[in-house]
Amino acid sequence: MIQLHYSPGNASLIVHLVLEEIGVPFELKLVDRARSAHKSAPYLALNPNGLIPVLVDDGARAAGAVPLVLYESAAICLHLADTNPAAALLPALGSADRAHAYKWLVWCASTLQSTINPYFYPERWAADDAGTAVVRSLAEAKVAPMLDQIDAELARHGGPWFLGERFSVVDPYAFVLCRWTRGFARPARELAHIKPWLDRMLARPAVQRAFASEKLSAPFV
Repeated sequence: MIQLHYSPGNASLIVHLVLEEIGVPFELKLVDRARSAHKSAPYLALNPNGLIPVLVDDGARAAGAVPLVLYESAAICLHLADTNPAAALLPALGSADRAHAYKWLVWCASTLQSTINPYFYPERWAADDAGTAVVRSLAEAKVAPMLDQIDAELARHGGPWFLGERFSVVDPYAFVLCRWTRGFARPARELAHIKPWLDRMLARPAVQRAFASEKLSAPFV
């Protein structure tokens, strides 16, 4: 059985969406951020960084071995795609399309997500209210051209999904990050080619199931 240690609406939502798309049995394990459960000794034993999510895959172990424990959302997505090939969440191994999927997945994790994070946690970069306001403003400004980059990519290929005609693990990842901009002065939903893609994502049964089980409320994006 797969366990996903999650907090509603956090980066764990990316993995939750992928699990729903794959359709394998899994168990959600709430990490209560209000009680700093992600900084507790049991959780730090799973992820010493104290970050969410963590995936525990009891089925990905040899006889007598310990379960597989993974953190880092992109790594978890790749593992789930690799171990569930029937879901076809990545292009063929060795193909140019696969390489572009890797590129966009890593870009989402290392470029876009890392730039958005200071908007939500400005106190990590500033010591007072004035400083946190500056950090939030700068983060929002730096994210803006990255949203333009997504919009331009969707316009370039004209397909329904991030990689074009096929749905992939890149879609849940980029979708959650775009969702995080819903409080921005110019959120992702206002961009011409992102908006219909977000609507298609929201219409997917897997997304609706995940939102319902995490009790997420409008505005969804």
